[in-house]
Amino acid sequence: MADSQVWKTRRATIDSMDVGLGKRARLVNMLYEHGLRNGTAMFLPIDQGLEHGPVDFFPNPASADPEYECKLALEGNFNGIVFHIGIAQKYMRKYAGRVPLILKINGKTTIPSDAEAFSPLDATVEDAVRLGADAVGYTLYVGSPAQDRDFLQFTQVRSDCEKYGMPVIVWAYPRGSAIEAKGGRDSIYAVDYAARVACELGADIVKLNAPEYIPEKAAACPKPYDKLALSYEEGIAKVVESAGRTMVLFSGGSKMGDEDLLAKARACMAQGATGLIFGRNMWQRPHQEGLAIAAKVQEIMKDFGLPL
Repeated sequence: MADSQVWKTRRATIDSMDVGLGKRARLVNMLYEHGLRNGTAMFLPIDQGLEHGPVDFFPNPASADPEYECKLALEGNFNGIVFHIGIAQKYMRKYAGRVPLILKINGKTTIPSDAEAFSPLDATVEDAVRLGADAVGYTLYVGSPAQDRDFLQFTQVRSDCEKYGMPVIVWAYPRGSAIEAKGGRDSIYAVDYAARVACELGADIVKLNAPEYIPEKAAACPKPYDKLALSYEEGIAKVVESAGRTMVLFSGGSKMGDEDLLAKARACMAQGATGLIFGRNMWQRPHQEGLAIAAKVQEIMKDFGLPL
């Protein structure tokens, strides 16, 4: 059993979000017809080929073939896989209906500076409907100098999602020189703000990095965050609460050891996350190792199921 039941009161649910019929059907499909079928979610993102370049495939050369991730998502019982449009069109045919698709509809390379972070659209919500997706993914750079353009672009995406009954998952990433000057992108201040922005702008689900309290960096954060010395678990709880009635997914980030990854999974779920979106920590491993760690994560998630 879970150590605490507090997560039940923090976690957003399909009913608490009050979504329309189309969104509800797609959310039910992802959360209750796939994975553990208990309202938790474990997603496999493979948008790094665009966002980071081929460098992320070097630790496991087999992972450069998207078929590798498709097979891992199917055999590992993931709730969905994240692809950009070109990969989705070329590789999802065999897995359509068997692995839910989250179509990432904007992105950028790492070549420009993050100080001017902005991800233009590379696909549409109509593309997601055509490809049978259960959600779209959108990267929003909170605090970037291009934030005004980002808000306007997202407004149209959100409007289209409402029109087509498509859930929208916002990758809410603090970026830019203003963020770095106020404690950095992974500070509790920055991640907490990003969680609230996603809720305010109408995200159905928000993808966040777990915040970190680093005293020497925290001193640069605005009050009261400059003295908000929260533990790892408390920081996670804080950003989940700021997301309100928006489901929260926490990312895995760079590949880490098994014990650290499993501790992170339990901490995030215990503080109210709906689920996890672990990419490199899954597909940078050989196939059987990826399946094994996915099974261990799901064993933890069994303690955090909710009825529909």
